[in-house]
Amino acid sequence: MGEARPNIVFLFPDQLRWDFVGCYGAAFARTPNIDRLAADGVLYERALAPHPVCIPQRAALLTGCNALTTGVITNNHWLRPDHDACGMPTFATRLAEVGWRTAAIGKMHFIPWDIAEGFEHRVTCEDKRHVHIEDDYHAYLARHGLKKLRGWEEEGYTEHRMAAISSIPHEHQVDVFVGREAARFVDEYDEDRPFMMMVGFAGPHDPYDPPADRARRFDPAAMPPPLPPTPATERLAPELIAAHAGGSSRVDLSTFSDADKRRVRAHYCALIEMIDEQVGAILQALERKGLAENTVVVFASDHGDFVGDFGYLGKSLFFEPSIHVPLIVRRPGAAAGTRVRETVTITDLFATFLALAGIDHASGTDSVVLPGIGLDAGEVRTHVLGATSHGFALDDGRFRLARYADGTATLFDLKEDPRERANLIEASSHAAHRERLDRQLARAVHRAILASNEDRRYPYLTMTPDHPAHRSGWRRPYPWPAHRGSH
Repeated sequence: MGEARPNIVFLFPDQLRWDFVGCYGAAFARTPNIDRLAADGVLYERALAPHPVCIPQRAALLTGCNALTTGVITNNHWLRPDHDACGMPTFATRLAEVGWRTAAIGKMHFIPWDIAEGFEHRVTCEDKRHVHIEDDYHAYLARHGLKKLRGWEEEGYTEHRMAAISSIPHEHQVDVFVGREAARFVDEYDEDRPFMMMVGFAGPHDPYDPPADRARRFDPAAMPPPLPPTPATERLAPELIAAHAGGSSRVDLSTFSDADKRRVRAHYCALIEMIDEQVGAILQALERKGLAENTVVVFASDHGDFVGDFGYLGKSLFFEPSIHVPLIVRRPGAAAGTRVRETVTITDLFATFLALAGIDHASGTDSVVLPGIGLDAGEVRTHVLGATSHGFALDDGRFRLARYADGTATLFDLKEDPRERANLIEASSHAAHRERLDRQLARAVHRAILASNEDRRYPYLTMTPDHPAHRSGWRRPYPWPAHRGSH
């Protein structure tokens, strides 16, 4: 890479779990381009999305701060409008400040959907559930005599638990549009400064709705069987069933046949294959433009999807199908074909992107530089704090303790029980582990809450007799950003 500042291409599908990608062992998947990226780069075997809901995890990724610190723990929250002034900038803002051209193409899930959040160039595409948004994809479809449809307007949606058939032809599918626009950005790029391009694919998020020709490429009978329910997952099921019964889902998961679970999985694979093809097109554009040798390519997802495991669809709970995601980094000059076993998080991309630019990441209070790609910063992640509106979790790399708002608690030994069948929360044999993790969880939550309130600080005055606050009319500075580092 020499002294040249690298371009960064961040490929970011929505709701893709790790074990439906070929390089993670999914022999039934068709992901040759993602697999090639892994063969040429570094694959993280245990990457977690600690806030497994779309908007909370994206807010954490953008700022490097966990969900308790950002205050974004549900899809009805977003970052406060003055978060930059509060010392919580996005990685795009930081990169733009030091000379990178920043571009966001596809689904970002910002609120409102057309704000910049530090990205100078945007092609907006908030599809899947967001059919009423008049974004760039909406205009594109209109030019071709098409429109976005609600899931239940598509063939098979209700009866097959969102495993529908899209009526939009393949060449106009949402992720084909996103891939085409991303490749166009690369082909037309003519600036001297490096660029950072985030590419947000809308799939394979539900509805699981490939066009018919693509759905036929995967046999439901060939899909891996879903995990059966456990006492812990059955206790948590009513809330997920209720959530899917209304809103933008409108499906009944109280009855969910094995045939429909396998159909969901087959359609999920078809959507992943379509994304993989666009990954290939973007990589080809980099090579065609002569940029591949100075471009870091990152592939990751915001969270996973149960796709039938435990009788669930979607995410939001602290189980492997929901929080374990793929993460691959190809950095020219770094060792190819490397597999990293240490636990990392998607939030760690904040620190990693800034480290690639040679700037500090102090504002990212829950983000450390990814190991294994030659950017070692002496930081080591000792645990992962998870938080959503459902509850909290603490993962130390082997054990995961989760405590939910309804009183449900789980403790899994992920080395001995990776399929999370045996809940050890009441096991006397694991009482010491439970108590240790509870203490760690309490400390992590406490630290996150303190960090979330740092903008309220003021210059300490009690022991400083010449402080102007002792006189009438003083106004405290707000917000107080100094604790988050320079930006």
